[in-house]
Amino acid sequence: MLSLTVEKRDTNAATLSAVRSSGRIPAIVYGAHQEATPITVDAIAFTKVLREAGEATIVALTGLGADIPTLIHETDRDPITSRPRHVDFYAVTKGEKVQVAVPLTFIGESAAVEKGANLIKVLHEIEIEADPMNLPHTIEVDLSLLAVLNDQIHAKDLQIPAGVELMVEPEEVIAIAQEVAAEKVEEAPADISAIEVEKKGKEEAEAPVA
Repeated sequence: MLSLTVEKRDTNAATLSAVRSSGRIPAIVYGAHQEATPITVDAIAFTKVLREAGEATIVALTGLGADIPTLIHETDRDPITSRPRHVDFYAVTKGEKVQVAVPLTFIGESAAVEKGANLIKVLHEIEIEADPMNLPHTIEVDLSLLAVLNDQIHAKDLQIPAGVELMVEPEEVIAIAQEVAAEKVEEAPADISAIEVEKKGKEEAEAPVA
């Protein structure tokens, strides 16, 4: 289990910009059995854990007494720098299921794609429900199921670990082996000047002789 050391944040002591200037990120931890508590976390340490954990891996918060198992519920990013500027941690309880979006990992080779079809990845993550202690970090999608043109992989085709339930329709499309669209051949525009010259010559031929 990954862990992060956090500090309780005094909301009256420092502005959020001051917290960020000190190299920390303002955050909050809350849950069904956890009182909402303002905290801060080291920016570098959080970025590293976010890269490893995503939003579907338990992260234990230390520094507030007993360790608190959490999920990174939401990360607000600066629109210009894309750096995290606020984080919501959701405290989970063993035995109480949670719903999260788990990233999909595409593995294997598609015979259809090898023959020239386009691989269309319709989904890159999928909603599941599970005990927080049994959440998979990722779910694999076997591309070998795309054997011929127009084959599709649906949610029902995924190998889901025991104790995990899909929260989407079984027929939800995950990936498609699609036909490559033929390029349109544009016809060259007619030579208007030639038409005009031809018309003019005809008019001159038909003109009455003075």
